[in-house]
Amino acid sequence: MTPKKRQGQLIVLSGPSGVGKSTVIAELLSERPDIYFSISFTTRQPRVGEADGVNYNFVSRETFEGMIARDEFLEYAKYVDNYYGTSLKVIRDKLDAGIDVLLDIEVQGAAKVREKCPDAVLIFIMPPSFEELSRRLHGRNTDEEEVISGRLRTAREECKQIPNYDFLVVNDTVSAAAGQIISILVAEGCRTKYHADMMEGV
Repeated sequence: MTPKKRQGQLIVLSGPSGVGKSTVIAELLSERPDIYFSISFTTRQPRVGEADGVNYNFVSRETFEGMIARDEFLEYAKYVDNYYGTSLKVIRDKLDAGIDVLLDIEVQGAAKVREKCPDAVLIFIMPPSFEELSRRLHGRNTDEEEVISGRLRTAREECKQIPNYDFLVVNDTVSAAAGQIISILVAEGCRTKYHADMMEGV
């Protein structure tokens, strides 16, 4: 059993659109329900099956820009002409309570988190191949061909940022990818810096 930590871990998951992050995260959270999944704010429209406050906090551009002005975000970024951001207060409160926090954010946001939180664990989820990524994007049946082509171009650019991440996980099968992430988190959670109180007086 891992001892309770004084400070929670901040975990960042990034990866191209269509790589299967949401499915991997669902599997991960079913295995590790103690992790708090941060729900991002976004100005984009909900996709079929998405719910406000569950998948994202869907807000207007005016509301989002007001939050930027009040410095309410740990990070925010513009991606495919929409804003995405992470609430600073929620993250701080959870980490201070010793709770691990998981963020699902793109590479721009991850870079900003790294600047503000150098101890964050950054994990990049990669498709087995770009051919497989294309197949998955087409399989959604939600985007026009032009949009899919744009997502594939963006994916290639995002993959250039992999050296800035701590770990790389290939999502070949969901269970294997989630298992690798859990292994990473177990190892990270055993670092001595998280358990300094146990060593006091030794």
